[in-house]
Amino acid sequence: MWRCALPPLQRYPTVDELGARAAALVARHPRNARLRRVGTSRAGTPMWLLSIGHGSRQALIVAGPHANEPVGGATVLRLAERALADPRYTEGADATWNLLLSLDPDGLRRNEGWLRGPYTLGRYFRNFFRPGFHEQPEWLPDGAAGAALPETRTLLHLQDELRPFLQCSLHGVDVGGGFVELTHDLPGLAQRVAGTAARMRVPRELGPYDTLYWPCLGPAVYRIPPPRIGDLAAAITEAAVESTWYHPYRYGTVTAIVEAPMWGVAAVEDGSPPADATGVLRTVSHTLRHDTRLLERLLAVVRPHLADVPDAARLLAPVDDYLLVCPGLADTWDPDVADGARPLPPMSTAHLAALRIAGRRLALRTAGLLHQLVTSAGRDPADVLPELDRLIDEWCVDYRDGCGARWIPVTRQVEYQSRVVLAAFELAVQQAPACSRSGESGWGSQAAVPMHLE
Repeated sequence: MWRCALPPLQRYPTVDELGARAAALVARHPRNARLRRVGTSRAGTPMWLLSIGHGSRQALIVAGPHANEPVGGATVLRLAERALADPRYTEGADATWNLLLSLDPDGLRRNEGWLRGPYTLGRYFRNFFRPGFHEQPEWLPDGAAGAALPETRTLLHLQDELRPFLQCSLHGVDVGGGFVELTHDLPGLAQRVAGTAARMRVPRELGPYDTLYWPCLGPAVYRIPPPRIGDLAAAITEAAVESTWYHPYRYGTVTAIVEAPMWGVAAVEDGSPPADATGVLRTVSHTLRHDTRLLERLLAVVRPHLADVPDAARLLAPVDDYLLVCPGLADTWDPDVADGARPLPPMSTAHLAALRIAGRRLALRTAGLLHQLVTSAGRDPADVLPELDRLIDEWCVDYRDGCGARWIPVTRQVEYQSRVVLAAFELAVQQAPACSRSGESGWGSQAAVPMHLE
């Protein structure tokens, strides 16, 4: 464990705290650290890049690609501290660390209802926000040339400017385990992940549902397949569409998606053969269909009363996305429905646990967003809040008691994710050629301004 100049974060940082802590680092290390504004969000929030070191090899670390996954913000601050404290990661590697504090700062603000804690499943899902697929800045549904979101264009510009040898996108699993997805193999990473997970007491997810059909490069490490343009269902359920993960592939960039769990579930790392895979699959698929019908009925009751709800469209978009994919997923997982066109791979206990968690996640996110829509209206003319509260409570109990979900303290989440990123960096830098370009001009020529003060 390395020593930090700033006190370690015991909770997730807000947008404003990210900017303030990054500016404090720059003030203490003006020769080796710089904070520059690289873009502006849809709501006018500055997007900040914290750069450490002067090396020719560029590493790009992206925090907050999903609004409900705040661990990455704390992780980039930790990585900056480590890079400043240990010259092996800068001068020794001829590397510069470029740390984007948040790719979706507007979405992060919308999660502040649970961000500061206390961290309970009910509080999280009742205050959960994640935009619809077309508003998620990592995706390129119309290709890079058609990128509409300013956040997406900011990231694309950084990738084209820096041409990084390594890009790490920092994600958080709400319930489950940690794993890594790669565009290129990094031999040895699976062993490093295993050691870090054991030390940090973080379960590894050995069968994430969105990697069911992906090549496995080692336990809890998966190869991202080439994109399939325009496949909305794949985008939501498998992440196999054109994205900013693959955009810098042309530069030889290794992209690593580093997932760190909030609530860990031991069963997701149980690779043993299940006693009754068919029975479990049947139960999971039938449960998802049942929950989907409940939520579709509640949405139909709620929708006519949302005309005056501010920003209702942004909350409805992910609801519609989730309800769109649920029936297809249920059919894919159901052994009585599958048509053989794309059969499921052999199922381990870990796979079945991941599918159960995924089905429940889709239902809970939808219920939580519907809850926010009703409470935002300031009234409940259809009297659906009691049923939504009951469903959210029941499904959270199932996570806690049925799946064994247990909270992982923020400090351990950050330590786990930081160590995995450093392992990926150490392996990737070994195969990265030296580069004469710095990726950034005018180092140190402008004063750093905290995000919340600009």
